Amino acid sequence: MDDIIRIEHLVFEYKKEEEMLAAVAVDDVTLDIQRGSFTAVIGRNGSGKSTLAKNINALLLPSGGAVYVNGYDTADPERIWDIRQAAGMVFQNPDNQLVSSIVEDDVAFGPENLGVEPSEIRRRVDASLYAVNMYEERKKAPHLLSGGQKQRIAIAGVVAMRPACIILDEPTAMLDPHGRREVMDIIRKLNREGITILLITHFMEEAANADRVVIMDRGKVMMDGTPAEVFAREDEIRTLHLDVPFAAALASRLRRRGIPVPESVIEEAEMVDYLCQYK
Repeated sequence: MDDIIRIEHLVFEYKKEEEMLAAVAVDDVTLDIQRGSFTAVIGRNGSGKSTLAKNINALLLPSGGAVYVNGYDTADPERIWDIRQAAGMVFQNPDNQLVSSIVEDDVAFGPENLGVEPSEIRRRVDASLYAVNMYEERKKAPHLLSGGQKQRIAIAGVVAMRPACIILDEPTAMLDPHGRREVMDIIRKLNREGITILLITHFMEEAANADRVVIMDRGKVMMDGTPAEVFAREDEIRTLHLDVPFAAALASRLRRRGIPVPESVIEEAEMVDYLCQYK
């Protein structure tokens, strides 16, 4: 696979001009994101993960280093549209991303701004709504939908722009457990269809669904590997004031009691399957 995102020694500072101070939110981060992959970035509040996401989408520009999306430098103002077409972004609060009074009009908003032909917009809107299981709600007003449904509409609006990569900045943070499951099902489905996923989250169970987990703290990358590799380092993760998925924590305790649970068991369904077979 080739890299759709390259981050080279990225530094980002929030400057407080009145105090002549600068707070470093991202501190010398280097990462490559492969095309078609599913990467989860996790960390406590203030770790720099959301700032990292906004630098990838060119909502923020580097104070130092560089970010490349599909080969385009995010600091090049002439490539902003190319970058945002390649890497769409879904935010934490869907109400901040919904702009129309009708669901299908909202999903059409992005392609219309890209100058897509009306007949193609119609095809994209329908396909995107089917992709997130919201086609039957296409004539409804977004404010009548549940939080999970609103977030699915926000995702559909990004999908309709046909990005190669979708960055999701804590998309389930404001949802109940049912809404979180709905949105995660859609995210996994889109990744299986070939869309690169970069998920910013603080829910460890969500990160366990990814191909790769990156843990940030105080603006730096502290761990990077497969979910099994990262969550096996339970003690180190807890020093960063984070938890591990319940199944991973249970597996660790069972291993200490002599039960040979495979390191790959980090999700609850996998744990249930293993325990049902264990004798």
